[in-house]
Amino acid sequence: MNSFEHCAALVREHDRDRYIATLFAPAPKRDALNALYAFALEIGRVRDLAREPMPGEIRLQWWREVLEGKRDGEAAAHPVAAALVATVARHKLDVARLTAFIDAHTFDLYDEPFNTLDDLDNHAALTEGLLLSAAAKILGHEDYAIEAVTRHAGIALTIERLLLALPTHAARHQLYIPLEVLERHGVERETLFAGQDSDKLRAALAELRRHARRQLQAARLEASEVPAGIMPALLPVALIGPLLKRMDRRGYEPFAPEPLSRLGRQWLIWRAARDSRRIFAI
Repeated sequence: MNSFEHCAALVREHDRDRYIATLFAPAPKRDALNALYAFALEIGRVRDLAREPMPGEIRLQWWREVLEGKRDGEAAAHPVAAALVATVARHKLDVARLTAFIDAHTFDLYDEPFNTLDDLDNHAALTEGLLLSAAAKILGHEDYAIEAVTRHAGIALTIERLLLALPTHAARHQLYIPLEVLERHGVERETLFAGQDSDKLRAALAELRRHARRQLQAARLEASEVPAGIMPALLPVALIGPLLKRMDRRGYEPFAPEPLSRLGRQWLIWRAARDSRRIFAI
């Protein structure tokens, strides 16, 4: 198994939505997309692997040095790093932006919260947003309109994922819901960390869902200005609207969220691939 095949297997196992979406990209672009997404998986799971901030910082620094060309020997022996380095060179990806992606994920190593929605938005733009933008570059497109679409879509994706991960985050006393949102609805952090459901918490989460929908609407307005060729990068966004609707229903349990089924997710991605207007449906 070569490095790109390893990346594809990793993405298929741990980020199946993006793996399925990549199948709708031109065949020559799929290896690079999977290398990018495998890199994102490696960065995203640093907290889970390292447990403590310092080992996590060391892992993130290693990836920075891979991008800077300071770890060529080690990178060649690491299948994801090797595929990433080749992808950066082949598609002229901006190393500074990928480094900013790593830097933003330093937040994951600590338990300090976001203070405001703007803080969450900026973090999302530098993580999911930059990932979408890099995928668009691999697909051969970059301009101001694409940056706007990927920023808004990245924020919506981040909110979707933090809502699904709420039980995990709460169990380790990690807070992604901005303090201003909790305070606006009278939610105490300690009750959230204890896994206590309440009408106040549900109101705070409903505000986040509304914010995600506003981002989807903004992305849809910008999408008319971007080429259809970037749509394979955006296909996972098609899952957000249906998931938010499920969370709007009576019986939604914040600490036991029910994700969409694998078959349902595949169907939504397939449907959006046939009609890109469905990507930003709310």
